[in-house]
Amino acid sequence: MRKLPPIDRPFLLIVMVLVGFGFFLFSSASLGLLVRDGVRFGTLAFSQFFLGIVGGGIVAYFNSRIPYKFWRKYSFYFFLIAAIMTLLVFVPGLGYSAGGARRWISLGFTSFQPGELLKVAFVIYLAAWFSGVKSKIHTFTYSVVPLVVLLGVTGAILLSQPDTGTFISIFAAGVAMFFIVGSRWRDISIITLIGLVAFSGLVITRPYIKDRVMTYLDPSSDPLGSSYQIQQSLIAIGSGGVWGRGFGQSIQKFKYLPEPVDDSIFAVVAEEFGFVGSLILVSLFFALGIRGLIIAYRAPDVFSSLTVVGVITIIMVGSFTNIASMLSLVPLSGQPLIFISHGGSALFISLFAVGIVLNISRYSKKVSPASLNK
Repeated sequence: MRKLPPIDRPFLLIVMVLVGFGFFLFSSASLGLLVRDGVRFGTLAFSQFFLGIVGGGIVAYFNSRIPYKFWRKYSFYFFLIAAIMTLLVFVPGLGYSAGGARRWISLGFTSFQPGELLKVAFVIYLAAWFSGVKSKIHTFTYSVVPLVVLLGVTGAILLSQPDTGTFISIFAAGVAMFFIVGSRWRDISIITLIGLVAFSGLVITRPYIKDRVMTYLDPSSDPLGSSYQIQQSLIAIGSGGVWGRGFGQSIQKFKYLPEPVDDSIFAVVAEEFGFVGSLILVSLFFALGIRGLIIAYRAPDVFSSLTVVGVITIIMVGSFTNIASMLSLVPLSGQPLIFISHGGSALFISLFAVGIVLNISRYSKKVSPASLNK
C-alpha cells in the first residue's frame, strides 16, 4: 500500500488535549447531574464516552485517510442526506422534543442531533460550489444568490426546530468562506445586511430570542426568571477567583446552575479552575483556530482551503459564543462548548469534521493567498 503523507501533528495534538481535557471537565460537571438525576447521568456518560470519544475518534481516523476530494465529488448528496435527516426530527415517534425544541432523533439506546451533521454538510457543499464557480465569483448570480438560497434552506429547517445557535454557526461559516474565496466587499456587505435583518426579524417574532436579548441588555432584570442562568453563571465564574476551588469542588453545579454539563459547563470550569484554568482553555481554542488557518493557507486547492475555513469557523464561533454568553458578553444562544459540553452526537460530528481537516493537512504545501485566485 502507498504510504500516505503525514497529518498535521500540532492540530491533532490540540484536538486530543481538548477532547481529553473536555472529558475530564465533563466528569466533574456531571457530578451535579448525578446528584439531581442519577439515571440520566449514566445515559449521558455512556453517550459522551462511547458515541462521542470512541466513535468520533474512529471516524476521525478513517476520515483522515479518505481523500478529501471524495467529499467534493459527493458534496451535493451529502448535503441532501443531512438535510433530510434533519427534517426527520419532525416525524412523530422518531424525533422528540426537549427544552421546548425538537432537534433530536431517538436511536433507542441514545439520541442523535442531525443539525450537527448539517453544519458540516453545508460547509462541504458550499466549498464545492464556490470552488466550481471561482472564475465567476464576482458575479451576483453565482455568489450572492446561491449563498442566500443555501442559507435560506438550512435556516428554514433549523429555525423551525428551533435551533438558532446552529444556524448562527452556519451563517458565520458561510460569510467566512464567502470572504476567503475573494468575493467583492459590496456582496459581503449585502450578505451581512441580510443576516442582520433576518436576526432582527427573529427578535421581533420569537419571544424566547427577544427575552435573551433583553436579558443581555439588563442581566439583573429578572434574576429568578429569564436572567437566572446568567446570574448563576456569573456567580460561579466570580467565585472561582484566580486559581479556582479545585477539581470537583464547584458549588453552583449541584443545585443552582442550570445545565451544568451543557450550556453552562464553562461556568463550572471557571469555578473549579479559576481564571488560570479558563485562560488555558481559551488559549487551546485560539491555538486550534490558528493552526487550522495555517492548514487552510497551505491547502492544495480552493475546495480544501474553503472546507478547512468553514470547519474552523464553526468550531470557533460555537465555542467562543458559548464562553461569551456565560460571561454575559453576548446573549445566551444555546451553543455548546465544542469538545467540552455534553453531546455525544455533537462530539462525534466535530471529530468527523476534524478527520477531514487532518486529511487535507496531508497535502499541505506552501502557497500564497494570490495563488488561490488562479
